[in-house]
Amino acid sequence: MNAPVPLALTEAAVMPAVRTTCPYCGVGCGVLASPDGAGGAAVAGDPEHPANRGRLCSKGSALGETLGLSTRLLTPMLRVDGALEVASWDAALGAIADAFRRTIEAHGPDAVAIYLSGQLLTEDYYAANKLAKGFLGTANVDTNSRLCMASSVAGHKRAFGSDTVPGVYADLDEADLVVLTGSNAAWCHPVLFRRLEAARARRGTKLVVIDPRRTATAEEADLFLPVAPGMDSVLFAGLLVHLADIGALDDAYVAAHTSGLNAALAGARALAPDLATVAARTGVPAADVARFYALFTATERTVTCYSQGVNQSAQGTDKVGAIINCHLATGRIGRPGMGPFSLTGQPNAMGGREVGGLANQLAAHMGFSPAEVDRVRRFWGAPNMATREGLKAVDMMAAVADGRIKALWVLGTNPAVSLPRADGVRAALSRLDFLAISDNVRANDTLACRPHVLLPALAWGEKDGTVTNSERRISRQRAFLDPPGEAQPDWWAMAQLGRRLGHDAAFGWCSAAEVFREHAALSAFENAGSRDFDIGGLAGLDDEAFDRMAPQQWPVVGPALGPALGPVRAPGEGGEKRFFAEGGFFTPDRRARFIVPADPAPAAGTDAAYPLRLNTGRIRDQWHTMTRTGLSPRLGGHLPAPFVEMHPEDARALGIAAGDLVRLTSPHGTAVLEARPGEGPRRGEVFAPIHWSGSTAAEARVNALIAGATDPFSGQPESKATPVRAEKLALAYRGFLLAREALAPPHAAWWARVALEGGEGWLIADEAGPLAWRTRMAARFGALELSEFLDAEGGIYRAAAYDGEGRLAALLSIGPADRAPDWAAVKELLTVGGLDAAGRRAALAGRRAGAASSCGALVCSCFGVPADPIRALIASEPAADVARIGAVLKAGTNCGSCVPELKRLIASAPLPV
Repeated sequence: MNAPVPLALTEAAVMPAVRTTCPYCGVGCGVLASPDGAGGAAVAGDPEHPANRGRLCSKGSALGETLGLSTRLLTPMLRVDGALEVASWDAALGAIADAFRRTIEAHGPDAVAIYLSGQLLTEDYYAANKLAKGFLGTANVDTNSRLCMASSVAGHKRAFGSDTVPGVYADLDEADLVVLTGSNAAWCHPVLFRRLEAARARRGTKLVVIDPRRTATAEEADLFLPVAPGMDSVLFAGLLVHLADIGALDDAYVAAHTSGLNAALAGARALAPDLATVAARTGVPAADVARFYALFTATERTVTCYSQGVNQSAQGTDKVGAIINCHLATGRIGRPGMGPFSLTGQPNAMGGREVGGLANQLAAHMGFSPAEVDRVRRFWGAPNMATREGLKAVDMMAAVADGRIKALWVLGTNPAVSLPRADGVRAALSRLDFLAISDNVRANDTLACRPHVLLPALAWGEKDGTVTNSERRISRQRAFLDPPGEAQPDWWAMAQLGRRLGHDAAFGWCSAAEVFREHAALSAFENAGSRDFDIGGLAGLDDEAFDRMAPQQWPVVGPALGPALGPVRAPGEGGEKRFFAEGGFFTPDRRARFIVPADPAPAAGTDAAYPLRLNTGRIRDQWHTMTRTGLSPRLGGHLPAPFVEMHPEDARALGIAAGDLVRLTSPHGTAVLEARPGEGPRRGEVFAPIHWSGSTAAEARVNALIAGATDPFSGQPESKATPVRAEKLALAYRGFLLAREALAPPHAAWWARVALEGGEGWLIADEAGPLAWRTRMAARFGALELSEFLDAEGGIYRAAAYDGEGRLAALLSIGPADRAPDWAAVKELLTVGGLDAAGRRAALAGRRAGAASSCGALVCSCFGVPADPIRALIASEPAADVARIGAVLKAGTNCGSCVPELKRLIASAPLPV
């Protein structure tokens, strides 16, 4: 699979396409990027990549809209006399080296730490791990992957003796039953979900979804089990009991390849002795529990996929173990169409795990036993080898807060938004003796924490290296854009620091390929089948072979290099590599371990002060803290404002209606979000997305509410069951501000920023009325031509500012909150040229000249299809189904993540008379 590859994507694409990998979720989709020669690129799915076979989700399809330099950090910065100033790389790296050296000399190596990201490439991760654990002498190296996949890692290691994902994506093609638990795959892993949907259409695969919230995924299920928060392990403990009681265990597999079944069964019976107990504890009707158990029992080819809803729990590792128990007990592991399967959250969370990016790991899936420490020390020639586990993410930030960690380097992540108790994290980071940040943006919440050094990192499209997806497939991320400004790879910055600290030979890499070869060689060093992770077969790749490397599923054992250069096999053609069908686990006796889950309960209970449970997660068209997806207008069109989903009865009891502002409060923080009553959450539970930050909304950082209680095995924080209270926030005025140029946040009590075609928009709410906003508009846009409408008595003010060419530069509309103006009909005015008199009157009236109505909320982000034309098609063709909508409007024909919404529009259409 060579790169670049000639491809004509669009008329504008004049340069050859480059094969690379998407930077979003752990599916690891292949991408064809065709540079336009002006810093942008046309993006399409790679039809030859085995992870996606040409499909991309809405986020991947919009990658081209996120390229550009408008938000980029392009030069190193150094704090001098309290202010950041442009500096040379030599000065910036010298400051980090001096700070780390002084801190270690004064306080020891555990006073320094590095915090990483699943957005980094494997080579970046490897360099950071080697530098810290081998040469600085600290294991305080952790990653934001701790927040999403650590319980899966711990669950694998407890059961298998290694962090091994047994199955592959092709198992979804071959399963007769797929169980999705704690996974809204239709939105969070849509390419995989559409693959599953294709298998269901082809072979009748049944789908069971287990989730406290009725999600887009649940709407597609044959059976939906709305389990109470934290009770997944009870449900699967009951399944294990059921399987044992009816004689459905695989006695031969259990006897030959496992240990501990009797203890696990006794523990399961204590948690879930009978069906009635399971139903009572999980909140799922007994008939539905029985139906699930019957389906699992009768279906040999069963895959159980799990994600953040399982992992982000105070008992996440036990949940993973309870799931694995059921597959071990039935021998349904490592064979086509069966097994437990962890759906990874980030593009390189798996790669980070391979190189020891977690504080409790060394590189190449090794830990901190004396033998493993010695092995890695000898391979690296490390003079200051860390000999014990470091601090995991939540504990690391606690150590920052209490002063035990004094110098910290953050790379590629935004912990002031993403970590629990985010307000406390922000305060702690601001008090560090020394804070260095490597990032590719010049502004986010963490960058506001007064860092001493900023380093400009390469972004997607500029970076070169590898990532590993959820099925253990290593893919190349290739550069197709020139490095901007003075930005450099993160592995290079680590290597330069290592050299400045006197370790030239150990950090003499000149390319990502050299780092990869060392990483591959370590995986095979003194291995001989004793460790699961072995890619020694790739250790001899020269630079040309590395550049041409096709996606590789590990293990890749031995010196033969043929697989790296050969064709990619299609799913089902025999190229997949599964584990454990015939045992061979990585425990000392090579047997899998059944585990005994503890009695589960959320870390904190609700009470009169905090009567609701907050569940958090991702939404369809945004990613992490929106530093990339927030740049795309069409990704911002689906759900433009931070929101909280509430059960309608809870909303009514609190006097909250759709669109009202709601203040959520926990013992640790607050957030203000728009209400979205609906049947998704159970009574007494609410859901809010994690994406909005202090850069994109006034008060919507939901992780400020999260307590930070962690799983005892994995250290992963519980993010799905925080006690909160909700109250309506009654601000008198609501409205919007459109602007062609980027603006500072408006002076309003509440606001949310949205990328729009031709500019940006601000949803606003305030106590200040028309006269105050008239003054603000005059102060901000008084130098431009200003047209106004004021109805002081009615509480309405509208103003339009025009530049010297007669183009709309800004448009404000504000009115009483119960009659809030909508920007749907006018936001496109930012993309047009000068307006005539009729157009200006229409703009001031909140409409486009000649436009009768808006097109409704965005439904399909891939093709920009709003709700109104879909409704019109359904009205004109009452028999229209999803396929017909796709044929006429294209909606639902790319990633398919809008298909559940299309089905809701069809179901809600009036019956024909």
